[in-house]
Amino acid sequence: MLRSEWRIWWMREEPCPLADELAPRVEACTLKALDEWIALRHALWPSAPAEEHRSEAQAMLWEQKKAIAFLVRLADGTAAGFAEASLRHDYVNGCASSPVAFLEGIYVRPDRRRQGLARLLCLAVEEWARGLGCRELASDVELHNTGSQTMHDALGFEETERVVYYRKTLPS
Repeated sequence: MLRSEWRIWWMREEPCPLADELAPRVEACTLKALDEWIALRHALWPSAPAEEHRSEAQAMLWEQKKAIAFLVRLADGTAAGFAEASLRHDYVNGCASSPVAFLEGIYVRPDRRRQGLARLLCLAVEEWARGLGCRELASDVELHNTGSQTMHDALGFEETERVVYYRKTLPS
């Protein structure tokens, strides 16, 4: 099928034969994709050293009933984003059930944002959470990160509260 043919395919009633080939796909992270996953983690959390990303990612691979990570790949196989989630049994702000699935991090490369990739990742996390008996998915966002707040709103999250954490060093 020529490019000009698939551009007008949406006007027909039958499905486009290239739809599956062109669609991004979500997959659970594996050891094989570890380097791609770590690169995406570093883009989201640049202050953490690569070795910390590697050890956390490897630990997550062994704990799939407690934590999960997904990659979203483009049609050409390129990893364009990831999501990580954990299962929390402690109190989660704004939630009424336990356990709660917690979206620990979600990232889509800047050149691939606003294309529905974060939604695909979130749907995969939701499916994983439902499979573990969760009724709620929670997340947190730093107050200054308005882009992430907008994304969470678009994904169907509702803001529950705003918190400022404090600490005090105790004299020895």
